[in-house]
Amino acid sequence: MTTPPMPSTPQPQAPAQAPAQAGPAAAGAPPFPGQAGATYTSPIPIRSTHIGDAIASEWTKIRSVRSTVWTLGIMIFLMLGLGLLIAWGVSYDDGELVDVPALTLGFTGVLLGSLCVITLGVLTVSSEYGTGMMRTTLTACPNRGRVLAAKALVFFALVFTITTVTATVVAVLQTSMVDAVDATGSEWLRGTVGVGCYIALLGLISLAVGSLVRHSAGAITIMLGVVLLPLVAAMFLFAESMEELRRGLLEYSIPSQLSVLYGNTVTDSGPQGWTPVLFMLVLALVALGGALAVLESRDV
Repeated sequence: MTTPPMPSTPQPQAPAQAPAQAGPAAAGAPPFPGQAGATYTSPIPIRSTHIGDAIASEWTKIRSVRSTVWTLGIMIFLMLGLGLLIAWGVSYDDGELVDVPALTLGFTGVLLGSLCVITLGVLTVSSEYGTGMMRTTLTACPNRGRVLAAKALVFFALVFTITTVTATVVAVLQTSMVDAVDATGSEWLRGTVGVGCYIALLGLISLAVGSLVRHSAGAITIMLGVVLLPLVAAMFLFAESMEELRRGLLEYSIPSQLSVLYGNTVTDSGPQGWTPVLFMLVLALVALGGALAVLESRDV
C-alpha cells in the first residue's frame, strides 16, 4: 500500500517591494494635499485689506440695486422737468426777470429732488438691515468704522456728481431761455457746486439716520419731518412771544437754506453765502459720529 505524500508546508513569501514613486514626489517635491505633511499655497496673492476694498464693495452694491436708478433717475427728471417748465412759463409770460439771475428758477426742482436723495440715503443702509446683508458685510469687513466711511464716501461722491452736473445743465438752459440779469461767478458756483454739496450732505444725514433707526419707513419719515416740519411749524406761529422762534425756524429750515444758495434770502439776519453748506456739513459730521458710535456698540 502506497503512503500518500505529505502536504508541503507553505514557505513564507517575501514582502513585495513597493513600486518606485514616479513624478514630482520622487524628485523631492512636497506631498500632495491630503498626504501627511502636505501644505497648500493659494495662487491668489494675500495682502492686507484697506479702505479702497470697502469702497469698491460699496460701489458695487450701490450701482447694482434698482433703488439707485429709480431715485436718482426721478431726481434728474424733477430737476430738468420742473426747471425747464418754470423757465418756459416765465419766458412765455413776459420773458424777463428783474434783479435775479435765471438760475434761481432751478430751486423748486432741486427741493423736490432732495426727497429722492433722502430716500436713497436711508435705503443705502436700512435695506441691508432688512435683508440681513449687513451681517455678511460686517463679516467680510469687521472694521465697522471702515464700512460706514466707505458707504458715506461712495454715496456722497455719487450724489454730489449727479446733482452738480444736473443743476449746471438746468442753469445753462434756463439762462438761454429767460432774459434776466447775468449771474456772477460766485452765484454760478453756489447754484451748481454749492447746491450739489448741500444735497449730498443732506443725503449723508439720511444715511446716518438709516443706520441709527435700521428701518426704512421710519427713517424716511424722520427725514421728511426734518426737511418740512420747521418751515410748516413757523407758518403757524402767530403769537408775538414766539416771534424769535418763528424767525429761527424760517431762517434755518432746509428749504430756506437751500434758497440762500440761489441768492434768495428769507431775512437779513439769516444765513448768507456758503453758510448753509457749512451748517449742513457740521450736522452731517455729528449724525455720522452718532451712527458710528451706535454701530460699534450694538449687535447687527
